Amino acid sequence: MPALDGIRVVDLSRVLGGPSATQILGDHGADIIKVEPPQGDETRDWGPPFADDAQTMSAYFMGANRNKRGIALDLGHEKGRAVLLRLLETADILVENFKPGTMERWGIGADDLRARFPRLIHCRVTGFGADGPLGGFPGYDAVVQTMTGLISINGSQDSGPTRIGIPLVDLATGLNSVIAILLALHERQRSGLGQFLDITLYDTGIALLQPYGPNYLMSGNLPRLTGNAHPNVVPYDLYPTATRPIFLGIGNDGQFRKACLHLGRPDVAEDPRFRTNPLRSANRDALTTVMRQMLADKDGPALAEQLLEIGVPAGPANNLREAFEHPHTAHRAMIVEGENGFRAPGPPIKLGRTPAEQRLPPPQFGADNRTVLAQAGFSAAEIDALVTDGVVIEGARRMGKG
Repeated sequence: MPALDGIRVVDLSRVLGGPSATQILGDHGADIIKVEPPQGDETRDWGPPFADDAQTMSAYFMGANRNKRGIALDLGHEKGRAVLLRLLETADILVENFKPGTMERWGIGADDLRARFPRLIHCRVTGFGADGPLGGFPGYDAVVQTMTGLISINGSQDSGPTRIGIPLVDLATGLNSVIAILLALHERQRSGLGQFLDITLYDTGIALLQPYGPNYLMSGNLPRLTGNAHPNVVPYDLYPTATRPIFLGIGNDGQFRKACLHLGRPDVAEDPRFRTNPLRSANRDALTTVMRQMLADKDGPALAEQLLEIGVPAGPANNLREAFEHPHTAHRAMIVEGENGFRAPGPPIKLGRTPAEQRLPPPQFGADNRTVLAQAGFSAAEIDALVTDGVVIEGARRMGKG
């Protein structure tokens, strides 16, 4: 059985931080019930590309919502909240990313749920938390990148501060959420009690500032933009070659000596300016000039492979086609496919006895309404009444509602 077989998660979250977390749990066997509002998860519209002519299944949405069953429920309606409470009776985990105060106004805040479901693990993902100077404000990945200083360390002197291309804060917040959930599940075995998990994009952004944050806190010096170069380790940068740029990640003096020897320049490793990393860092510009000269006539991909073979970290600057078509990507099963045109990066967590599984494609809007509600004890007549009252949404989404 998968590692999380028997664990049930009610997922009220939208966009990426929460959904990426529940997708990981679903990959490893948890039963994820994704509860969407009447207008659906907004990332359904974040395309192109789309997998369907109706443009309700964007690649963005599908990339964070596999291995989930989907229902559509209006929690703004009292009867919708009653349905949610019924679902929580058999749930181990609740994940939500409502603006702080929303659940409380509905009478289903953390304290209310704790009293009613003492074993429930309630994970709330927000931008800044519920209190403090920024408490309650909305947060998106790029905004939090700017506010936590992440863009101030990304980019070059020419480009200026630059947003990190992937939604790193959202994804890392999802990972922190998974870690917190698993910690709480483990602790529940001892105490028999669930707990409230307060996970924020802001905290994640601050925590991601390695090594720049510790550097600043120790020295008081603001980092300067270095492009692809590392602030502490040299040579650790992207270098041009005769064919394609390669990245050298030389982390110690032994690797530096090996690289120089392979490049036919052992004298560079013995240069008094470059013998140790602190010396190389102090003479960064001079070493960069020498490295560029040594690499100028080399075939980048071939050299990177040769360096890897002698224990020197190096890699060619691949585009996405080259990365996804690389035989190692297939060997590591890092592309998953399924129904409805589903194709996405696969699960990176590889467990020896209980591996991840691709069981379900991302759900169509409200596709599992009747199955999920029937399993929760609702009769067919009760489900019909909920649909008639607009509490459970079947068919098209209600567009235009925030």
